[in-house]
Amino acid sequence: MKLETYPDREFLMLGLANTIAGQLADFLRREGKATLSVPGGTTPGPIFDTLSGVDIDWANVAVVLNDERWVPESSDRSNTRLLRERLLRGRAAQARLVPLYAPAEQPEEMLEALEDGLRPHLPISVLLLGMGADMHTASLFPGADRLEEALSASAPLLLPMRAEAAGEPRITLTAPVLRGAFNIHVLITGQEKRDALERALTLTLMEAPVRAVLDNATVHWAE
Repeated sequence: MKLETYPDREFLMLGLANTIAGQLADFLRREGKATLSVPGGTTPGPIFDTLSGVDIDWANVAVVLNDERWVPESSDRSNTRLLRERLLRGRAAQARLVPLYAPAEQPEEMLEALEDGLRPHLPISVLLLGMGADMHTASLFPGADRLEEALSASAPLLLPMRAEAAGEPRITLTAPVLRGAFNIHVLITGQEKRDALERALTLTLMEAPVRAVLDNATVHWAE
């Protein structure tokens, strides 16, 4: 794990956006295509704002969320909705969104179809993750119903996940997919998250699921 610290959050967001843009541009030059995976929530919003205006070949970039709540895009709880509002606009409107939600009562009903849509875009070129104070990342929550399966080396690409801390059911990229990314960045802010990161290094995977990606990750932190 590499830890990058920044003087403030503005520097962090701008610096990390530039790093991600550079890594995507490198993949586009070498491979002609790239896959970017990003978290939901409001914290990475400034990064999305910057990336949306970056002049790269967005038409050959696939964008997939780390995880999604099992709610339609019309819900204000939808990560996909936030992605469209903050990232998939301006120049980045040309990017291809790989969905993690489809209309159905339960995620299990659409799992196979969503995996089929994701598979051609793996491995991930650039992965941006967040981390909760409970040391979850994506929807890999401590105590979640299928956490052990999601952390397994033989996990499928996607799994439905239910946890008390998660609210509604979710669908998440599993640990092997996250670990398989070529570039892994973890974004955290505030002392509480910094303390949680240090604590995670002393705990088991089941206690601190973020450990699944930390070995090869760069963690970006500002107060």
